[in-house]
Amino acid sequence: PMGVQRGRKANGMAQQNGEGDPVTLFEVVKQGKSAMQSVVDDWIESYKQDRDLALLDLINFFIQCSGCKGTVRIEMFRNMQNAEIIRKMTEEFDEDSGDYPLTISGPLWKKFRYNFCEFICVLIRQCQYSIIYDEYMMDTVISLLTGLSDSQVRAFRHTSTLAAMKLMTALVNVALNLSINQDNTQRQYEAERNKMAGKRANEKLELLLQRRKELQENQDEIENMMNSVFKGIFVHRYRDAIAEIRAICIEEIGVWMKMYSDAFLNDSYLKYVGWTLHDRQGEVRLKCLKALQNLYTNRELFPKLELFTNRFKDRIVSMTLDKEYDVAVEAIRLVTLILQGSEDALSNEDCENVYHLVYSAHRPVAVAAGEFLHRKLFSRHDPQAEEALAKRRGRSSPNGNLIRMLVLFFLESELHEHAAYLVDSLWENSQELLKDWECMTELLLEEPVQGEEVLLDRQESALIELTVCTIRQAAEAHPPVGRGTGKRVLTAKERKMQIDDKNKLTEHFIMALPMLLSKYQTDAEKVANLLQIPQYFDLDVYSAGRMEKHLEALLKQIKFVVEKHTDTEVLEACSKTYSILCSEKYTIMNRVDIAHSQLIDELADLHNSINKNGEEADDDDIYNVLSTLRRLTAFHNAHDLTRWDLFGNCYRLLRTGIEQGSMPEQIAVQALQCSHYSILWQLVKITEGAPSKDDLLALRRVVKSFLAVCQQCLSNVNTPVKEQAFMLLCDLLMIFSHQLTTGSREGLQPLVFNPDSTLQNELLNFILDHVFIDQDDENQSMEGDEEDEANKIEALHKRRNLLAAFSKLIIYDIVDMPAAADIFKHYMKYYNDYGDIIKETLSKTRQTDKILCAKTLILSLQQLFNELIQDQGPNLDRTSSHVSGIKELARRFALTFGLDQIKTREAVATLHKDGIEFAFKYQNPKGPEYPPANLAFLEVLCEFSSKLLRQDKKTVHSYLEKFMTEQMMERREDIWLPLISYRNSLLTGGDEDRMSITSSSSSSKAGSIRSKKGRPPLHKKRIEEESVEGSWMMRNDTLQTPGALQTPQLTSTVLRENPRQAAEHLSEPVVFLSVSPQLQMSWLGQQKMEEVNRKERTAMNYMKARSGGVRQTVRGLMEDDAEPIFEDVMMSSRGQLEDMSEEFEDTMVIDLPPSRNRRERAELRPDFFDSAAMIEDESVRLYSLYKYIITLPCIKFDE
Repeated sequence: PMGVQRGRKANGMAQQNGEGDPVTLFEVVKQGKSAMQSVVDDWIESYKQDRDLALLDLINFFIQCSGCKGTVRIEMFRNMQNAEIIRKMTEEFDEDSGDYPLTISGPLWKKFRYNFCEFICVLIRQCQYSIIYDEYMMDTVISLLTGLSDSQVRAFRHTSTLAAMKLMTALVNVALNLSINQDNTQRQYEAERNKMAGKRANEKLELLLQRRKELQENQDEIENMMNSVFKGIFVHRYRDAIAEIRAICIEEIGVWMKMYSDAFLNDSYLKYVGWTLHDRQGEVRLKCLKALQNLYTNRELFPKLELFTNRFKDRIVSMTLDKEYDVAVEAIRLVTLILQGSEDALSNEDCENVYHLVYSAHRPVAVAAGEFLHRKLFSRHDPQAEEALAKRRGRSSPNGNLIRMLVLFFLESELHEHAAYLVDSLWENSQELLKDWECMTELLLEEPVQGEEVLLDRQESALIELTVCTIRQAAEAHPPVGRGTGKRVLTAKERKMQIDDKNKLTEHFIMALPMLLSKYQTDAEKVANLLQIPQYFDLDVYSAGRMEKHLEALLKQIKFVVEKHTDTEVLEACSKTYSILCSEKYTIMNRVDIAHSQLIDELADLHNSINKNGEEADDDDIYNVLSTLRRLTAFHNAHDLTRWDLFGNCYRLLRTGIEQGSMPEQIAVQALQCSHYSILWQLVKITEGAPSKDDLLALRRVVKSFLAVCQQCLSNVNTPVKEQAFMLLCDLLMIFSHQLTTGSREGLQPLVFNPDSTLQNELLNFILDHVFIDQDDENQSMEGDEEDEANKIEALHKRRNLLAAFSKLIIYDIVDMPAAADIFKHYMKYYNDYGDIIKETLSKTRQTDKILCAKTLILSLQQLFNELIQDQGPNLDRTSSHVSGIKELARRFALTFGLDQIKTREAVATLHKDGIEFAFKYQNPKGPEYPPANLAFLEVLCEFSSKLLRQDKKTVHSYLEKFMTEQMMERREDIWLPLISYRNSLLTGGDEDRMSITSSSSSSKAGSIRSKKGRPPLHKKRIEEESVEGSWMMRNDTLQTPGALQTPQLTSTVLRENPRQAAEHLSEPVVFLSVSPQLQMSWLGQQKMEEVNRKERTAMNYMKARSGGVRQTVRGLMEDDAEPIFEDVMMSSRGQLEDMSEEFEDTMVIDLPPSRNRRERAELRPDFFDSAAMIEDESVRLYSLYKYIITLPCIKFDE
């Protein structure tokens, strides 16, 4: 505990007592074990004994609460100004951490913040009668806090501002109490003075006058203190750079205005809140809104807020669209409070801005807007008048007018497909109204009465839609799809309410639904909505409540609907309703199943009779066939109708149509769809049972015959038929692909179908003809149509489905991957329409086979290039937009290879190989002195050079030289620029940063002292780098220790890498040098092998030349390979850096001499020999050793 019992040093610093209990104010408040009242009382006691020491405790409390390790000593307190003390304390901060008590997370520090604020409030409350007026304690504290709040140190500023604002709040409370006491004293004085002279007590009057004077003096002093805090701290800190500090200020000024509205609720203080509504941080805007909510909640304060409301109302309304959802929610709630206080304060436009937010996908925003809508729409009605009207009409509910208003609002909002969102928004505030299904039903079923406005047709449709949405919300008890993060676990109370609601709606609509269907059975839209209701029933009620007669009525109405309608949506709703009612869980299943079977029997008999009629079909026959097929197809989707052999009838119908060449397109579409469902149901039976071989063969014949029909339909003249056949082909090829046998289903192997090349080509041609087309061409017939835009969107959606269906066949290796080239080449042109689909296809195919995917990419670019040659001729304008388009596509393709060059190494190398072969495929007919016809393609290929590893660039360059003649190497005309550019892109980072051993020493020195930031990136991404191209992996001898510096015969760059990386790198599958030549090699491996052999021959020739004293020039992969070369450890290639830094790849790691931290992190080993390809020669070894030695000082310095 605090107090006189604490031991003190002479300088005023608190000590620990013998038991180690906390003895500083900071520690006591931090631990929070003592009641704050007793802590403050102890401090007051110590203040009375020695106010300097007590104030020193308080000063150190604020310093330590800021996270400062320093302590203010008594001599500092007495002899130094606040600014000097603060400057001294600033030096005591821990620079390694930016955290301080108010920002440290965790329950301990959260509690500390609460205790810190409580301590200040209790301190002022306990001192309010004497100490705060001694003109010493408060002056010292306020002066200190003002100085700290002006500090450059965030911790000081933040902590002192919080303390000052809480201090101000406590002072406001004291001022309020003084004001109340003044008023009471004044009333007592007036009452005593008004007494008759004989009864008046003069002594009491004098006491009251004296009391009033004291209170007034105290009030003046408190006001001075508040002015000091407000003007010295608040005015500066409410616009601090730190959002948390600004938020503290706004939060507290809101408290002052609510607590002492007479003094603070005026424009002089409100303006700060109004200005801060525009703050750039959502946290601060949120505090503004909450502060204002506390004010607008009190209706008595509205007159004082009128001017503020007029000035800042537009800003508050606009904040309902704030990008921070929490701010938007609070803004809507504030607007709702303004509406409750004064309806005239908001214009119609203001209200409309909030109305549409009930359709927001963010549920808290929508619910807040729903509350606003509820207040605006449903708060004005007269309950007594409503009940009187309901009695006159014989209605059970008085909510008729309210529901009408809801329907009108829904229609006026013109977002008819979002009824579920509207219901969900209103659910929390208008639940009683939305569950009034009796009233809704009465409005739909009652006959119009003279003098009363009846519901129009569109109003009835809207009411039915809203009714279905309220039923769904009550039965499922969770928000609609797209609003909310998923189904949450219901509480016991919510679960009970859900069960009660489900029983209530079931009991009501079991009786009402047949009547509603009977009334609206001819209206497809209304019927389709009404038929969704049974899925939310508790079907046990039918048998438990002995309501079978209502079930019969429902089944009868559904049958009427099926017979009257051919609309797909209505028929599928009927089919789904039968499926729900036929559930085996319920006793009503048999009754429903009989009705369902009778209906299908009638439809099947009708279908068979029409098909067997040998006479030529007239329009009535065609209509009957189509309508019957539509009904059967809709039911076949949800029900197994294989016992009616619908496939046989549909197949015969399709064969007849194909042979005769004339069949209405809709009949063909429905027959195809019905046959498809039949096949799927047969497959379900086989997979669920134990099929015999005959069953499998029978289904295979069925599938094979149907696939043949679909393939023939691809050449149909009618687009809907072709599209349907295409989608069914893709679906069936996917279903009956190799994946059918997975999961212990090897017995289904006879059902696997692999499309032949003819079918694959037909599918691809269909995509090219029907997907990659200009939308304007397709929609020319729609010009002038009011729904043109909607039709375009629908057509695009259909084309996207077609492309996605075909892309799945490529991804799952059902259609050969090269077919994707015709899709990939449209990536840029149709990026807005299909970019996401093509990109996903590319990503998935790369996961399947990187090399084949790369070959497909280069094939797509070759196709575009060939098309360009055909259009423009052999002399391409390389600056044209078409060429730029191909290069841009290549650049996009290159970016898709990602950051890990090791994983894509073989794929990129193969891509370059195919590109080089294509570029030199055809010679120029004018002669060898002219460039090959496709040479310009190398300019496109340049886009992929940055994706090659350094040693692979040399390999690719070597492969390129095989196709080049001596004349090509020397040509520099513009027409040869593609070749020059491509060669340069391969040489960048490969050769140019190497220098000969014969280079001047000055060049070597200059290279060795270059900035370390420019060194070639060397790290784990470069695996064995040059070691792949060298021959040391092939040799039997091993590398010697660095001390011996015995150079391998033809070693290459040796990396600085940790042992694990080295092991991984040496085991990379891309290193084909150690593989037996009899085994199959990748192209890159073969090139490496050839290169090694060529280097060995070069070395032998060089050694012979040296022994004979003759310097022989040898042309190999690099023209200067004949001479010993080394890589300067301090050199860099600017081109290499640019390549490696593309799209901020992590390959850009500069290999500086490692510091202790970097060595621990990367486990890099020092490189004791030069990392270039060196010939086994003593002079080279000596030079390498010399070069290593001269770099040691740099390394030592860095370390």
